[in-house]
Amino acid sequence: MIQCDVDIDFANRDDILSKITHIAAARWERGELKKHNTGVYLQPIPHNPISNIATIDYEEAEKRGYFKLDFLNVSVYKDIKSEKHLIELMNKEPIWELLQQEEFVNLLFHLKGHTDILKKTCPTSVEQLAAVLAMIRPAKRYLIGNDWTTVMSEIWVKPDNNESEYYWKKSHAFSYSLLVIVHMNLLCEQLEHNTV
Repeated sequence: MIQCDVDIDFANRDDILSKITHIAAARWERGELKKHNTGVYLQPIPHNPISNIATIDYEEAEKRGYFKLDFLNVSVYKDIKSEKHLIELMNKEPIWELLQQEEFVNLLFHLKGHTDILKKTCPTSVEQLAAVLAMIRPAKRYLIGNDWTTVMSEIWVKPDNNESEYYWKKSHAFSYSLLVIVHMNLLCEQLEHNTV
């Protein structure tokens, strides 16, 4: 059995869902089977034909070999004009000092409310920003305040015997680090156009 977690980001997930045949994943909540917030199946799976929601929860479905995809709404993408624009924003070196400004940080995807961690860590690279995103999660919070050598030696190590503590894998953190850089550069671009 292959286990993996596939997240696909969209400016508006409903746009794609309206064009493809899918079944909403299900999850247990307080003893009741509910619609999963983001998960969908593109293959046939036992489901309620009226609600179009799977009749087995996503964990049991995975054990049975069903493959769930998470379609996520990421509003940052709504202001991206084209693939070229996205690549330009991704490749442009951001103004790292802005991560020390609470007003700016509170506009950012995944970093809102975390100026305190950014002030302690002062990231200046994609890798360091990815580590900060991972440190925000409970399993790696203990690394906040350590030097970068210590952080980098431990940040991507899977927590021992503590599966209940939430953590981010390296691939997830790097993906969102790049998205934060896109968002930083997009905000600067928008501010520049509004003041010219």
